[in-house]
Amino acid sequence: MKKLLAILLTLIMTLSLAACGGKENGEGTGDGAGAEDKPVAESALELLNTVWSSYAEDEKFPATGGDADNMSTEGPGKFGIEDSAMLDSTLGFPAASVGDIDDAASLMHMMNANTFTCGAFHVTDAGKTGDLAGALQDNIMQRQWMCGFPEKLVIMTVGDYVLSFFGTGDIVDTFKDKVSAAYEGAEVVCDEPIA
Repeated sequence: MKKLLAILLTLIMTLSLAACGGKENGEGTGDGAGAEDKPVAESALELLNTVWSSYAEDEKFPATGGDADNMSTEGPGKFGIEDSAMLDSTLGFPAASVGDIDDAASLMHMMNANTFTCGAFHVTDAGKTGDLAGALQDNIMQRQWMCGFPEKLVIMTVGDYVLSFFGTGDIVDTFKDKVSAAYEGAEVVCDEPIA
């Protein structure tokens, strides 16, 4: 009887240790502890496509994306980082900071860039995400606007990506809400009117 009880206790201890070990590795906890190891997105384009695909058809605006070599008339498109002047003039990305990113994508209102323009940028060193967000904010706020002014600017971080978008208040606010809903770790760094 003692031998049977010892075997039973040993079996119970073994099972409980196995269960605890799984929880330490982020398995079976239900709290997403293992999710931190997963990348937010494989690319800036994937990030924007995820947000854009969360729009209902009646919420979408006429959109285009990408640069001349990667143009999309259906939504977001890849934006090359080789031409720093084009990144600056189109998306407001500071030319001096191009060395801090290795990927970019864009989404714009097809009728007027000041109605809505968004750039998504992958930062090569996650420790520089805050600095890059600040440089983007300064660069966009100091722009000389043509064809009217956008109403507001929002800058968000999603993992090691920085998103900047400006335009009319309702479109910008909707996009901000869609990013927050699509990516749990999204943080608003800047939400300011453009004067």
